[in-house]
Amino acid sequence: MKAAKIAYKPVGLALGAVSGMIAGAAFKQAWKIVEGEGDAPNATDEDRSWQEVLIAAALQGAIFAVVKAAVDRSGAVATRRVTGTWPG
Repeated sequence: MKAAKIAYKPVGLALGAVSGMIAGAAFKQAWKIVEGEGDAPNATDEDRSWQEVLIAAALQGAIFAVVKAAVDRSGAVATRRVTGTWPG
């Protein structure tokens, strides 16, 4: 069981990077739907309202959390199928 956890570490790191890229792309698309066009506001963007900045941050956080959970869970399921042991 310990070997499966150790073997999963590099896989988990790679999946984390992939999930970040997927989440970033998903957020860009979602923001286009919400805003219509343009980039999401930064917290320090003087020309954007508090409401707009906080909505963008909440949406980005929610998308990141869902994508990360889905990718991590898929990686754990795949690891169990290959090794017979749950990596968690």
